[in-house]
Amino acid sequence: MQSGITASAELLSTFQNIVSTPSLRGLIVSIEKETLVPRELLLSTGSFESDLSQLDALLKDNEAAYIILRRREDPDPAPFISIAYVPDSANVRQKMLFASTRNTLLRELGTERFGESIFATVKEELTAEGFKRHDAHEAKPAPLTEEEMTMAAVKEAEYEASTSTSARKSHVSSGIKFPVSQEAIEALTNLPGGFITLVQLAINNEKETIELANASSSAINDFTHVIPDDAPRYSFFRFNHTHEGQQESPIVFIYTCPTSSKIREKMLYASCRSSVVNAAINEAHLNIEKKLEAASATEIGEAQLLEEFHPKVEQKASFKRPARPGRR
Repeated sequence: MQSGITASAELLSTFQNIVSTPSLRGLIVSIEKETLVPRELLLSTGSFESDLSQLDALLKDNEAAYIILRRREDPDPAPFISIAYVPDSANVRQKMLFASTRNTLLRELGTERFGESIFATVKEELTAEGFKRHDAHEAKPAPLTEEEMTMAAVKEAEYEASTSTSARKSHVSSGIKFPVSQEAIEALTNLPGGFITLVQLAINNEKETIELANASSSAINDFTHVIPDDAPRYSFFRFNHTHEGQQESPIVFIYTCPTSSKIREKMLYASCRSSVVNAAINEAHLNIEKKLEAASATEIGEAQLLEEFHPKVEQKASFKRPARPGRR
């Protein structure tokens, strides 16, 4: 699990009821006592767009919530949309908790039932007009200039050409600079100490910003569970380990970009790596000791990180002079 929080039996039962009841549009989910619980049922009174009006009175401007809605009708195999509503005015702990539990909610309810998963910070994004803008943005190509597209394509070609190494040292260079959110900077600032060991950042395409996607107390063996295998991520990991009796906690930057990612995603993430690393160093004051990149989290393991920080020195056998022949 990403945050140790799990879905309650009540939530699982409520969602199954929604799946089999077309008259129910969805529900609002909250976190109470370290458990995901149903908070409010939403009825289907008309179209998806008209039913969105119910959310205005049910959501608060300073309180995070998950929203599960039936956006498409059967027989669509994935008719639901998952929305992580995390207002900017919510407290930092709540933001981190809802960000790190987002994938857990989808997994426990069944990711195959969800055709979309989005992130919202204001209620205006969850109106009929807000979804109209969202759909229009998803349908159009990335807002890059011709020069930026050419530069990103070159970077992507360099990346693809280096795939012979399972986890490669990053050759971060200049590229597109998207601003990094204050929430992400705060999470990075707290990385060297405390219970958080892994901070993941993602690009918000609509806002053209770098935002906090997940902050968790994950060990390296948890990477395959917490780092997604269907979308790129910038991950900052505090590698707690012991070497020759000494406790060490270096910070590692890991850029993962699955081969299944969309071309637009690959171009943006490849071009923004430099600005993300610079923000971590200059704004969060991190000392990044290693920079790695891989196609997926499965390529990054404890043995590989230990080899990066403490490479084994090959012991060469010393030349032994042959004994002088004895006198006859």
